[in-house]
Amino acid sequence: MASDQPEVTFIGTATTLLRIGGFTLLTDPNFLHRGQRAYLGRGLWSKRSTEPALTIPELPTLDAVVLSHLHGDHFDRVARRGLDPSLPIVTTPQAEQKLRRWGFGAAQGLPTWDSYELHHGDATLRLTSLPGQHGPGVLDRLLPDVMGTMIDLVRGGSPEFRLYVTGDTLSRPQLARIPERYPDIDAMLIHLGGTRIAGILLTMDAQQGADVVELIRPKLTVPIHYDDYPVFRSPLRNFIAEARRRGFIRQVRTILRGETAPLTPPA
Repeated sequence: MASDQPEVTFIGTATTLLRIGGFTLLTDPNFLHRGQRAYLGRGLWSKRSTEPALTIPELPTLDAVVLSHLHGDHFDRVARRGLDPSLPIVTTPQAEQKLRRWGFGAAQGLPTWDSYELHHGDATLRLTSLPGQHGPGVLDRLLPDVMGTMIDLVRGGSPEFRLYVTGDTLSRPQLARIPERYPDIDAMLIHLGGTRIAGILLTMDAQQGADVVELIRPKLTVPIHYDDYPVFRSPLRNFIAEARRRGFIRQVRTILRGETAPLTPPA
């Protein structure tokens, strides 16, 4: 579906195609099939429950990959084998080191608040690394570093569109710095699922997700990363119920795997 408006195609897990101002980005590439296992580190595996909506050969030409962190349900062995190793991969400094060892020579690790830019004519797409925390307290040190990403489209020097991709973060105090720096956010892709391992929450559940929506105040919220693995314990319906209870359901747009939807706010 070709369109001048920013849009997202949901492939599954946190994997999306973003088309913004003539740029095409792939986020968190997870192309394992139903029944295949993703390695989550520390000897932990989880078996995928769903099929990805697209395969790597079916992808359009990409300008870059945005990788929130290096976990097996965000960058899997299929992506490692199948993606063009010359593609820029914008990610954490920790993930950059491993990706470069794997042959992805254009991997670019960004410290928090640093940016990477893509250019087409008079259009610039600026990708800025934002704070994120995957685990609670000291447990976070056992997990991969994670980042959110602010994606800004600027044309002819004028800002046109702003998208926040949360990455696999929990709701934590450092996220309050995001709306301080970026008070006007058009849309947010929010990683939900309420991932629990050994009873410990590692990604936002419905309540934390709603807290972050109220903190960030985007004009539109699109939930992703919510039902692809058994470790995801907080279903999408719980977030929808929380959004309805708190009064921001009109600013939420749900999207099915394989569906393409605009990232413009509802009228």
